[in-house]
Amino acid sequence: MRTLSHNKFVKPLILLMLGAGGVLGFAPFYFYPVSILSLIGLFYYWHQDCTPKQAAISGFIYGLGLFSAGIYWIYISLHDFGNMPMLMAVVVTFLLCAFMALFPAMVGVLSRQFSKTQAQHMLIAIPVFWALSDWLRSWIFTGFPWLTIGYSQVPNSPLAGYMPIVGVHGVSLLTIFIASLIAYGLTQKPISRLWQRNSLALLVLIFLAGGLLKGVEWTSPTAQPISVALLQGNISQDIKWAPETAERTLHQYLQMAEASSAQLIILPETALPILSSELPSELKVRLEQHATHNQGSILVGIIERENGEYFNSMLNIGSAAPEVYRKSHLVPFGEFIPLKALLGWVYRDWLNMPLSDLSRGSIQQQPMAIAGEKVAINICYEDVFGEEIIRQLPAASLLVNASNDAWYGESLAAYQHLQFSQARALETGRTVLRATNTGASAMIDPHGNVIAHAPHFTQLTLNVMAQGYSGSTPYVRFGNWLFLAISLIGILAICLPNFLASRPKTK
Repeated sequence: MRTLSHNKFVKPLILLMLGAGGVLGFAPFYFYPVSILSLIGLFYYWHQDCTPKQAAISGFIYGLGLFSAGIYWIYISLHDFGNMPMLMAVVVTFLLCAFMALFPAMVGVLSRQFSKTQAQHMLIAIPVFWALSDWLRSWIFTGFPWLTIGYSQVPNSPLAGYMPIVGVHGVSLLTIFIASLIAYGLTQKPISRLWQRNSLALLVLIFLAGGLLKGVEWTSPTAQPISVALLQGNISQDIKWAPETAERTLHQYLQMAEASSAQLIILPETALPILSSELPSELKVRLEQHATHNQGSILVGIIERENGEYFNSMLNIGSAAPEVYRKSHLVPFGEFIPLKALLGWVYRDWLNMPLSDLSRGSIQQQPMAIAGEKVAINICYEDVFGEEIIRQLPAASLLVNASNDAWYGESLAAYQHLQFSQARALETGRTVLRATNTGASAMIDPHGNVIAHAPHFTQLTLNVMAQGYSGSTPYVRFGNWLFLAISLIGILAICLPNFLASRPKTK
């Protein structure tokens, strides 16, 4: 393999394939060991005597393979539904993948730089810097945490047992440490039998403890389960906002809602393609009467206009007092225009995205009281941010996500989004209810298992019995602080010996 690795054509190809293969660890494949094997391949190169520059190049190529295979669907939303010219959509998608690939490249540089004097420092440097880079991706430029390594272990891996404690970034840290430890053992020769035995024992301990933690019930059921209907309208994105189809869409969702006897009926994100102020009074009255008859509520995805601002909202129809949840974490370029003065021309000349200039809702919004439960709502891409979901906890007993992933066609995006919701269920110890336009509408239990789901691109109502939960997981209490504290300890463990060794000795 060393001979192959020095071939200037073979090595980049291997790294690209390793990166692309890593996608198999994520939904819809869920082959979680593949992600670890993929990382072992990259770290095999990093643990050899390579320079920081060589590590950066290897990391970039690997990242390019990972993100090109994992988020190619950006092209679909830009070209197929945003009407961006094909060549420009290809270029924009490639540039995004290349930007994402800079993070593994940065990890390679830092890991080699901090391990110049002690090769074993790579064991700690790689997982700490990679997990921190994934965390950085989750908030820099509003955040894009797709393909964060920890998600590859959700929900089937024993490592998923650590999710309620340290969250997805902590699981990333563990996953990458395992890959780094194995790669180190493959590259460092000679290596003692004692080191091999201790490493094997540590790996067994990590997986065994994770498996045991998966059986822990961090939260407790509240009252009896409530009946829930998740309405999947399957409205094609091509016609969703066409004025001539609006009335048909309203009628379809009204029929679906009135056919359900559930206490909680949930429509997808922006299910009704009109402003809330334009909602026909007859339709609103019928929905209110039906919710009252069912002794519950109907959550309706719609756009609100207030004081000249537009909000992506979920209305609670049927509550005693009007309640609304407004999306606060908007999608850059999809729901708001970053650097509008600089990039506004892209929207005028190259991109036709409806509702691309929305306003943010409040960061602090309270759960809604529905059928004896406290329901915390998030819209679409908001549930990819675990540290934001816990803002409404532990007050909330149920989590609801309303989405529209029709923007990405029949790609991996909707499945990957479902895996985010599975992670949120694990982190919070809560049932997650997902109502989507084209899929995947689903109910997820507190262990991250999909209990029921609707087929993609099918119009139907998914009826489930949802159990509310109370209490707090460690992640709900501390958020990402446990992960960050562990990472800081790791950095100190690397830096402190180097600092002490560099100090002049006093006589």
